[in-house]
Amino acid sequence: MKQLWLRIEQETPTELKLRLLQSAEGLCTVVVLSPNDLQLAGSLKIRTASTDSRSDIKLIRPSDYGNSGMTTETCAVEVVVKDASDEAKVLELAERGVRYVIVQCPNWKVIPLENLIARIRNKSTLLADVSDVREAKLALEALELGVDGIVLTAKSPEDVLEIGRFLRPLQELQLAPAKVVSIRSLGSGVRVCVDTCELMSPGEGILVGSQSSGLFLVEAEVHRNPHVEPRPFRVNAGPVSSYVLTPGFKTRYLSELKAGDTILIVDRTGKTRQGHVGRIKIERRPMFLVETEASGKSYSLIVQNAETVRLVSVSASKSVTDLASGDEVLIFVEEGGRHFGTLVADELVIER
Repeated sequence: MKQLWLRIEQETPTELKLRLLQSAEGLCTVVVLSPNDLQLAGSLKIRTASTDSRSDIKLIRPSDYGNSGMTTETCAVEVVVKDASDEAKVLELAERGVRYVIVQCPNWKVIPLENLIARIRNKSTLLADVSDVREAKLALEALELGVDGIVLTAKSPEDVLEIGRFLRPLQELQLAPAKVVSIRSLGSGVRVCVDTCELMSPGEGILVGSQSSGLFLVEAEVHRNPHVEPRPFRVNAGPVSSYVLTPGFKTRYLSELKAGDTILIVDRTGKTRQGHVGRIKIERRPMFLVETEASGKSYSLIVQNAETVRLVSVSASKSVTDLASGDEVLIFVEEGGRHFGTLVADELVIER
């Protein structure tokens, strides 16, 4: 589990300090304060760190380690990493058993962190000192594994909440089988291929549909065939008007997606992960209408009429060109309406 430490500078206005502390409770692992501000966190259920020994964790410089009188479990050493010799200091501290090492990278951001992640993983808790949300996300994804946590100097409670949402494990979805009722060919339409920055596996894809209340798991192009090489980064998702489920469990229209947008990748068990759009490929192609039924309600999907477009079931997947009445495919059902993509659970919306 990644750690989120919040640093509150002494010169921050008192009112903002209190708001930041309130946002930190329940989200942050530790709050870093000046000794004069320790009393502000007295009533909160959150650990503190400062240069004062009264705090739960004492912040010290590398030169003071060994003379601090603190155990490796109750101190955090702060290191400014400007070159390879500073990286060596961090490695030495990790080898000596220091529990927390906070690194500040004022010049190069990514390479020093990647070097340290590779060299001290599982030896110390490596925390990156960051000044904004962008730097935080970069550090948490460096070398794919990311640092063990961040020390964020937040400008507002909203920054804390955004990083908290980013760190929170993605919720698993409950997918249900829907029975295919009919399949029929339509004329041509404008469809969207979503090319991602990820490599997906069999059973993985994205959730799309004609109705926001019933989204189908359309599989990535992961299967080899005699005519086309696999493209495991791609989902041939459907027409521009279809809904797609995105992180935060909001829906968007496929027509809205563009390079750099975040999408939600889902597998047949309902496990989710985030990915990014590399490009959107829009072309006119012949289309299929797939109509299904689940728990007495009808749900439909329009996709390109092509062998490479596959819908996922509990144990396999099937090309839309091979679907037959009675086949079962997986859908995500959610009651209520949507207002600009956000679920309004009690709203009555009829979609056909």
